[in-house]
Amino acid sequence: MAETGTKSGNPLASEPLGKMMMKFAIPAIISMLVSALYNIVDQIFIGQGVGMLGNAATNVAFPVTTICTATALLLGIGSASNYNLELGAGREKKANQLAANGISMLCLCGVAIAVIVLLARNPLLHLFGATKDVLPYALDYTTITAFGIPFLILTNGGSHLIRADRSPRYSMVCMLTGAVINTILDPLFIFGFHWGIKGAAFATIIGQIVSGLLVLFYFWKLKKMELEAGMFRLRFHDVAMIASLGASSFINQIAMLFVQIVMNNTLKYYGAASNYGSDIPLACVGVITKVNMVFLSICIGISQGCQPIWGFNYGAENYKRVRRTYKLSAIWCTGIATVFFLCFQMFPRQIVSIFGTGTEEYFHFAERYLKVFMFMTFANGIQPMSAGFFTSIGKAKLGIIMSLTRQVIFLLPLIVIFPMIMGIDGVMYAGPIADGAAAIVAVFFARRELIRMRE
Repeated sequence: MAETGTKSGNPLASEPLGKMMMKFAIPAIISMLVSALYNIVDQIFIGQGVGMLGNAATNVAFPVTTICTATALLLGIGSASNYNLELGAGREKKANQLAANGISMLCLCGVAIAVIVLLARNPLLHLFGATKDVLPYALDYTTITAFGIPFLILTNGGSHLIRADRSPRYSMVCMLTGAVINTILDPLFIFGFHWGIKGAAFATIIGQIVSGLLVLFYFWKLKKMELEAGMFRLRFHDVAMIASLGASSFINQIAMLFVQIVMNNTLKYYGAASNYGSDIPLACVGVITKVNMVFLSICIGISQGCQPIWGFNYGAENYKRVRRTYKLSAIWCTGIATVFFLCFQMFPRQIVSIFGTGTEEYFHFAERYLKVFMFMTFANGIQPMSAGFFTSIGKAKLGIIMSLTRQVIFLLPLIVIFPMIMGIDGVMYAGPIADGAAAIVAVFFARRELIRMRE
């Protein structure tokens, strides 16, 4: 059965590797960048039109987006990885059934999360670290963007299934269309209509709705996979299979959520005892988080683009191609990480200035934070890429370990302990130490797995 996929003429097993990786990785990178662009564009225009408190508000509201992304990755990557593995092993009907269950779960979870956020937005924003001055802006932004949550989750999760269905360009179009709409409407609503942070929120959900409708249209009219109505009925075993392979990406996002909540509250507490106050660190970290999203989007996009190749060929027992794909993707991620490292170290003020104006204290803190916290950027591409690799080949436990290393095992305790010794500067120095340790762990487990495949 395992040989079926390899001998079927499927291009995942036969086309030149570099060409195949480019075909899947470039649309995946663009899709990830576009997803990040929603928040980055909002941050830029809000920074210019509303100011520092607006930037702080989007940072406080950002955990809601992280929750949505985590859910989308749990179901999208989980169902797409299972689809690729089953298809590579020649079990086409089972693959289609798993894809249909993934679509059903994306729709149900999107509605459920939107309702929860709307009902509990005030206590949630306090939990996320909102100060008295920032809270009104964060409430305005979150109340409006909550209505786009079902479409956001459907788009981000459904795009993985569309790529697995061998339509990476359409997946990219879904993401790109919404981002272009958001980019056009942001300045119109913020500066033209003078809606402030509410304008940014309305621009965001309009783009998300259009992208979500494009995803629905694909599965209704354009899909290559053969989906029958009965396949959309949820089956516990299928949902469990989806969750097991999507768990590493989900846990990584949830870990980022906890880190962000702890970091926001740590910065608020120690910032109040420093010369900067509480609002400046919150605004600066929000900006730097968005900048880092650009870098991570490229590395995660490479990983997601390689997932169909890894999953199909592993299912077909074509291990040599799996190993070659991993090594090439590691080279790509490390090269990109080095470029971003140089930019962060050489042009910190210019990067921060893109996101609006502020006091000299604001820029002083932001420049130091960007240079110190992101000092190990050159090694940061391996960990997220390896997490995707283990998920794609069905090694769910290793994928989870990779996802936990940086955020939970290393960074979370460090941003609690270091500030007790160093004050607010402790948060900065926790970053590079956690990044270096996570990279070492990723290299160790990946090398061990590649050796096993060769043997």
